[in-house]
Amino acid sequence: MAMTDWTIIRRSMSSRTFSTITTILTVAIAVGLMLTLLAMRDSGRKAFDRGTGNMHALISADSSPLVSVLNCIFYADPPARPISWPKYQQLINTYPFEYAIPTQQGDSYQGLPVLATTPEFFSRFSPDPEFDPAVPQEQQDSSAWILKEGRFFETSFEVVVGSRAASERTINVGDQIRLFHGVETSRKSNIVSEPHIHEEYPYTVVGILEPTGSAHDRALFTDLTSSWIIHAHDRRIAEDSNASMTTEADLTDADKLITGIYARVISRQGRDASSVLPQVLSQLRSDPTVTVAQPSEEIASLFSIVSNIDEILIAMAAAVMVSSGIAIMLALYNSMEQRRRQIAVLRVLGCNRLRIFGLVLTESAIIGIAGGLAGWLIAFVGTAAVASVLKDRIGLVVEPTFEPQIVYIVLVASLALAALAGLIPAIAAYQTSVAKNLKPTD
Repeated sequence: MAMTDWTIIRRSMSSRTFSTITTILTVAIAVGLMLTLLAMRDSGRKAFDRGTGNMHALISADSSPLVSVLNCIFYADPPARPISWPKYQQLINTYPFEYAIPTQQGDSYQGLPVLATTPEFFSRFSPDPEFDPAVPQEQQDSSAWILKEGRFFETSFEVVVGSRAASERTINVGDQIRLFHGVETSRKSNIVSEPHIHEEYPYTVVGILEPTGSAHDRALFTDLTSSWIIHAHDRRIAEDSNASMTTEADLTDADKLITGIYARVISRQGRDASSVLPQVLSQLRSDPTVTVAQPSEEIASLFSIVSNIDEILIAMAAAVMVSSGIAIMLALYNSMEQRRRQIAVLRVLGCNRLRIFGLVLTESAIIGIAGGLAGWLIAFVGTAAVASVLKDRIGLVVEPTFEPQIVYIVLVASLALAALAGLIPAIAAYQTSVAKNLKPTD
């Protein structure tokens, strides 16, 4: 019974199982790395955009706009410099803001950030950039915030918990918690510190949020007045150890500090852009006491920097793919010394030179196809692992997407590279001498 080309190729590959599997894995890793990088690049950008939400500007006293965005929106570190309450009042009375939501950071709970703000934070601001605060929520496809259970805070010393924060610390509605002044672990040195605990003022958990896919999922939210009270109490105790419990009546202007303002300029209903936004931003930036950031632009700037690294990583992945092609060539070429006699026998049995050339080239292409498909599977696992790390470390939900065109191009490139790598071994097989390789060996 005559052997088919597929039978010849299969037996050739099975006779070198270890070499074949190793070569396929080399191709798979290269393809998987390339697809992972390409899938995560755009998905990461969308995830950061989702965190900045529907604000037009972020106002703070941080050192730079980018640092302001990372600290005030993504909770990288508590902002170092505050804005006074009279300054906040001046800003909201000067500019045509649709909303200007004050926020304060600096406290934490078991390593998670705490954001003190006003009820307007939940009704006007949304981590979803498509949400329009001027349009009733029932008329929109997007939403501001959705409660998993409970309600939003209404009075002092009530706290609403982000979805990830609640699950990680096993926080339930009705629990009482006490906040830490400062952060328990230094992110820069990983040295554990012992921050002051606001023992005198317990907070009651009144609500738990549904996931938003943003860094806000790992935060706790409380009202601004209660935050001022607990810090004013620390001040009063330092001045007089016998001071009574602090109330809102004891607050001074020096106690009323904020670290950021989520601001949106008045715009036409149903439109995100505002004709007066450039003028407002220009005037705000002329004020040396505040730092003004457009979160979307800062994220774009950040990704323009990161894109240079992306290009380097993609170039490295391409180099690995080329290396995998060389591995295919070496594996097949080195096997020629062992297969010359087999090739000579096939020639005697009727296989012409072109058919032998095609068999070796097809074997190389099969290795490329198998490696490409395995790499696609590795990419699915790899992107899921990276997305999981981002979610666990910074609460950022990244949803990797594999564009069909990109996958097609990478897989075709893998096949073409493998076929190209098989040319030299195929030429060596084509040139194999029948007479020389059928001589009896001693």
